[in-house]
Amino acid sequence: MKKLTHTVMMIFVSIVLLAAPSCDGPVIDNSAHAPAVAPTATPTSTPIATNEMPVTLPLIDAFFFADEQFATDLKNNLQLTDEQISRLRAMAREETARLRENGDNDQSDYQGSTVAAGELAKQRVTEIIGEEKSQQLIVFVDRRWPGSVSDVVPAMTPDPTPTGSPGPTVTPSIMPESVSAPMPGNATTPTTSVFTPTDTRVVVNAPAYRLDLFKNGQLIKSYKIGIGYPEFPLPTGLRNAKSIIFNPSWTPPDEPWVESSNMVKVGEKVASGSKLNPLGVIKIPIGLPSLIHGGKATAQLGRFSSHGCVGLTNKQIQDFAKTLASLDGVELTDAEVAKHEKNRTKTESVKLSYPLPVELRYETITVEDGKLHIYRDVYERGTNTEENLRGMLAAHGVAMDQLSQDERLSVEQALKEMSRGPGGTPVEGTTPQEKEKQKQRNIERGRVTRNIEGQTEIVLEIAALAGKGYPAPLEINTGEVKKIK
Repeated sequence: MKKLTHTVMMIFVSIVLLAAPSCDGPVIDNSAHAPAVAPTATPTSTPIATNEMPVTLPLIDAFFFADEQFATDLKNNLQLTDEQISRLRAMAREETARLRENGDNDQSDYQGSTVAAGELAKQRVTEIIGEEKSQQLIVFVDRRWPGSVSDVVPAMTPDPTPTGSPGPTVTPSIMPESVSAPMPGNATTPTTSVFTPTDTRVVVNAPAYRLDLFKNGQLIKSYKIGIGYPEFPLPTGLRNAKSIIFNPSWTPPDEPWVESSNMVKVGEKVASGSKLNPLGVIKIPIGLPSLIHGGKATAQLGRFSSHGCVGLTNKQIQDFAKTLASLDGVELTDAEVAKHEKNRTKTESVKLSYPLPVELRYETITVEDGKLHIYRDVYERGTNTEENLRGMLAAHGVAMDQLSQDERLSVEQALKEMSRGPGGTPVEGTTPQEKEKQKQRNIERGRVTRNIEGQTEIVLEIAALAGKGYPAPLEINTGEVKKIK
């Protein structure tokens, strides 16, 4: 189990980049790392379609690098030859070595995307093992992504309440009518819901760049966040937060980009207080491959800024950690936080009494505070469709024919505008030639996508939705020193 935990901790370290603060992999400091979780909830009907997140070459490389059993299991499950495994490993490593982040913010001519990264992986893998086995490999990696089955811990059932500790209210479902979709590798794991939770949990909606804390069904605080680059998208699903780790150190992996950076050395521990440590003052593991961590600048919020993680500023993560601990009945005072911040060389872990659910959503069509919000389809998953809109309205007891003509025209235009990838290209309708050109540009540039061209959200007043939906942000912490209410 110790070896397996170390393997889980190392995955994704190998695909992150150093030039900017990022989710540069779990820390090699023997701290507790929460595994991916498998709640006991059973999903119901799904009016909102959720496509699987593409498997990329850096992700394949990460598994080869960190999971000792990956190559053997891949070979046995797909009946591949040693030569094919060797070629896959070399190809994935070569692509990872290409991906550099040089700190250049001027990327107006670079239009990378999750779709392009996934298509590139499929094309390159097919060249080695053929189309049929390529499909099997993608499914194999997709199922393996959430974590080892032996590490699964129920997220929705808390440990017995200690004497004198009330513990949070954690329920096995959000509402009777929840919108859910299978998480890779666990067909019963709900990944999204259009409704407000009725229990205690963290909710993150990537396209909204928003993290919310709920206590017994009541929203108590909101945060503006940074999300994963399209090449390293924030996953979806129900996870667990089990510990808060102060001052995490970081050990650079044996990767080509480490030596080429000329800033750190392979295997040479980077202290928690170092400017080269991308994790900030606190990390909260929520299961492979993601963390909630600090280290971000305010300007990195509300945009792409991590490698598959939820990014906050150091001040935000400190505030979040205190609130998270309080939800769990663990007292974390300002004085304690200040003590940890003052002694940046000492890594300490605070274990929560209960595993608190962290729900990662990808909802581009939502009803919030009586209004219809349509967010940019930043990961190009094809979610901004009329079919999904009808499903969302129906979930709130509203039919399309209840909308006025002006409302319908506004909605149609909003769906069209928000159905674009980061570079402004429509998610649907891109020709094969354009996609191929995009892939070649990705290869040549070898950069992550940081910026989004154009508007990211449209809010519409729909009379029939008045008083319905998810709550508006509460006491939202935008990363500025002063909170905006």
